[in-house]
Amino acid sequence: MADRGIYDLLVIGGGINGAGIARDAAGRGLSVFLAEQGDLAEFTSSASTKLIHGGIRYLENYEFRLVREALMERERLLAIAPHIIWPLRFVLPHEPGLRPAWMIRIGLFLYDHLARLKTLPGSQGVNLRTSPVGMPLRDALTKGFLYSDCAVDDSRLVVFNAIAAEENGAQIRTRTRFVEAHREDDVWVATTEDLASGKRETVKARILINAAGPWVSELLSEKLGIHSRAAVRLVKGSHIVVPRLYEGEQAYIFQNPDRRIVFAIPYREKFTLIGTTDVPYEDEPHAVGISKDETAYLCESVNHYFKRGITPADVVWTYAGVRPLYDDAASNASVVTRDYVLDIDASSGEPPVMSIFGGKITTYRRLAEHALEKLEPWLPGLKPSWTAKVPLPGGDLPDGDFDRFVADLIKRKPFLPADMAHRLARAYGTHVDMILGEARALNDLGRDFGGGLTQAEVDYLVDYEWARTSADILWRRSKLGLVAPKETAAALDDYLDIKSTALRRKVN
Repeated sequence: MADRGIYDLLVIGGGINGAGIARDAAGRGLSVFLAEQGDLAEFTSSASTKLIHGGIRYLENYEFRLVREALMERERLLAIAPHIIWPLRFVLPHEPGLRPAWMIRIGLFLYDHLARLKTLPGSQGVNLRTSPVGMPLRDALTKGFLYSDCAVDDSRLVVFNAIAAEENGAQIRTRTRFVEAHREDDVWVATTEDLASGKRETVKARILINAAGPWVSELLSEKLGIHSRAAVRLVKGSHIVVPRLYEGEQAYIFQNPDRRIVFAIPYREKFTLIGTTDVPYEDEPHAVGISKDETAYLCESVNHYFKRGITPADVVWTYAGVRPLYDDAASNASVVTRDYVLDIDASSGEPPVMSIFGGKITTYRRLAEHALEKLEPWLPGLKPSWTAKVPLPGGDLPDGDFDRFVADLIKRKPFLPADMAHRLARAYGTHVDMILGEARALNDLGRDFGGGLTQAEVDYLVDYEWARTSADILWRRSKLGLVAPKETAAALDDYLDIKSTALRRKVN
C-alpha cells in the first residue's frame, strides 16, 4: 500500500481486463486495490468461446491491426500459460455460394503472415472426402481449409492474473461492491461495500480504473457523474454444450448464410461447445441467459454441416454473456469492432479515471500494457512492462511441455486416475502440488464430492482462489458441474458454509 494509505490504482471490475491491469501494475511496484462485485470472471469473462485467436473473421472488416496484435498475443499467451492455453487445429469447410474459396485463401494467407512470431502450423487446403476431419461432415462438403489458433480456460486465465497480482502485493476483494467515488484534492475517495457483511470501507487512490465491463457506462454516469463521449454497445453472445458430436481433437468453424460464423469445439473430453450468437442487448447484464431462438439458431447452424444432427433436447448446458463493445455505430451487432478504447477523464489536472470500452480476451495483456502507457504521465518513474515473458502462476512447466508435465505427474502420483491427473494439470499447472501435497493415495485428498472433486481441491480453491460458492467451484474454477452428480452442489454449499463459519469464528 502506498504512503498515507493511498493506493496508486483502484480497479473496479474483476474480469480479464481488470485482473490483467492489476497484475501488470502490481508487478511494476504500484499499489493496487481491485474490487469485484461478484466472483472473479463471473460475468463476461467466463462466457467467451474459450479461444485465444486472432479473429479471422475480423479481416473482412479490415481490422488488420487488431488481428495482428491478437495473433502476436496468441503466441505470447501460449508461452506464458501452457497449462490453460493449448493449440487447436480448425477445419473450415467451403460452402459454395457463401464466401468464395479465393477469398478464404487470401484471408488465411494474411492470417498466417500478420504475426511476426509464429510457433503454430500454418494454413492449408484439405480434401474433406479423404481426410479424417471430413468424416463428421455432410457428403456434399468436399473441400475445406485448415488453420491454427488456441483454446483457453477463460475463467482460470482471470484467476491466475488475480493470483499474480496478489503475489505482487495487490489487494483483491471479491463480492465487494463499488458504491461511489469523488475527487478530493489530488486523489479519488471511494466507498466499497463487502456484500457478505455489509461493512463499508473508504479507499483512496490516485487513479481509478473503470473495468466494469457491461456496467462501464453506468459506473461513469451514475457513480461518478461523468459523461464520456465514448459509449458502450452491449451484445449478447450465447453458447450451448452437447454430448460430443465427433471424434478427433479438431475444431470446426462454420459459415452461415447471414455471414456470421459458428464454432464447434471439443470441450472437456466428452462434450462439444457450440457458439456464439451476436444479439443486441439492452436488459440488466446480471440476468443474461440464452433464448430459445438462439438455441435453435446454433442447432440449425451445426446441422447444416454435420451428418449427426442435434436438437435443443440434446443441450446439456448453456451459458451467455454480455460483451461491452465499443460503439462504433455499426448497423449489425456481429460486425461491431472487438478492438478496445481507453478513455481518460482528467480535466483541469484532477486525478484521472480511465474507462475501458470493448476488447477481447486474447488482447487483455496488451490492453493492460497500453493502459499503463497512457497513465504514465500520472505515474512518474513507472517501471517497464514485464508480463510478456513471465509465466502466469502454474505456467512454469519445464520447457512449456504440457504432455511431459502430465506424464511426470502420473509418475509422481500413480494413485491418480489418468483423466483426473490430466484435468488437474490442465487447471492448475505447477500449482497442482498445492492441492496434492504429500498425498500418497486418493483417500489422502479427503472427502470425494463427486465428479473427481476432492476436499483438498475445494480447500485450495477457497484458501487461494477466492471461491465461496458451489457455482464458483463447479462452473468457473473447474467446470465439473458438467459431470458431477446432482447432489454435489448442495453437499458442496453445506461444506463451504461450515468452512466459512469456522473461519469467521477463528477471525473473531
